[in-house]
Amino acid sequence: MIEAGKTYVVMGLLNSDSIAFAIGKSIKEHGGKVIFSVQNERLKRIFFDRSKDLSQEEIAALDIRYCDVTDEAQVKAFFESTGEISGLVHSIGYANPKTCLGAEFHTDAIEDIKNAFNISAVSLATIVRHAYPHMKAGGSVVALTFESRLAFPQYNWMGVNKAALEAVVRALARRHGKDLIRINAVSAGPIATKAATSIPGFEMLANTWQKISPLPWNVYEEKTEVANAATFLLGPLAKKITGQTIYVDGGASIIGGEMLPEERA
Repeated sequence: MIEAGKTYVVMGLLNSDSIAFAIGKSIKEHGGKVIFSVQNERLKRIFFDRSKDLSQEEIAALDIRYCDVTDEAQVKAFFESTGEISGLVHSIGYANPKTCLGAEFHTDAIEDIKNAFNISAVSLATIVRHAYPHMKAGGSVVALTFESRLAFPQYNWMGVNKAALEAVVRALARRHGKDLIRINAVSAGPIATKAATSIPGFEMLANTWQKISPLPWNVYEEKTEVANAATFLLGPLAKKITGQTIYVDGGASIIGGEMLPEERA
């Protein structure tokens, strides 16, 4: 698992129901220190400070800082503030649901496509470029992705961006091997977070998983399993794993067609 007492950065916090928060919680349970990043103060105030799951004392005890990954100056300043770190989590993705997602793949909203690509894929390279000088003893980077080898209905340009994100993972793994920094991705099944449920067709994805996952998949509970996989990849027990996409999806990614009734748990 992760190294106790070391500092890990988890970027992309939205609320206490997010995968980012679950990963941070897992890291802390294994003795690590966590620095969270939120895009800006407004989002923290709207989505996190009003949490019904955490007390104000619990919120105040968290180390939450601000960083907009589309602003390179902010990224640079953010990592200058963290000091030495041992690991980094990229739990960041966005595409305008009105133009990049939905029933029709084709769109003339090219600027929205570029913005989604920058936030969802390019930002991984941006943050690693500014983070790795602060990982002097090596370390690990984990990005969160979703099954990108298949085209799902309504997921559209976000599916394209996830494929690009996984390509960035492989390129960075090659570049930073000499720095003893490992770069991997965790491909999670559908999880009912605030961000995910705003995706058109999310319910359809959830229903699809009920048909194709060999292991039972609960969209409300499995974020803990995703977080545990990320925590494993962050630590020294995974020190020879890099450039990989690890699937934590109940096995859905290996199934052809649907599970037969007699195959279900």
